[in-house]
Amino acid sequence: MSIPNEALQKLVQEIETQAITAQREINVVKAAVASKQRDVRMLELTSTEVKQLDKDTKVYEGIGKMFVFAPINRVQTRLASETAELKSNISSLDKKLHYLETTHKNSREHIDQIFKSSGR
Repeated sequence: MSIPNEALQKLVQEIETQAITAQREINVVKAAVASKQRDVRMLELTSTEVKQLDKDTKVYEGIGKMFVFAPINRVQTRLASETAELKSNISSLDKKLHYLETTHKNSREHIDQIFKSSGR
């Protein structure tokens, strides 16, 4: 028993839509990961620079349009927590990327399988 052509065409369109959506989301997630990796790198460089300063050096943080004095240990703590948070976000985005890539690959395989079986 074979599937009617209209139903087969509708199924292929649905799977193709899924694959296109997954590909778009893959591009968005890859861009987000790259952005967060840049932010992590910048935070790590800033942290390295702050660690090289003397303990009595005055450090200022930018808040909006002004700069406010902050103790070095508080700045280091903030940098470390922001870095950890970004790394956690990157980890979750990597999991999402893996899921989306698997979805895209499976969609393409299903479309190929449908074409091969209908060609018989």
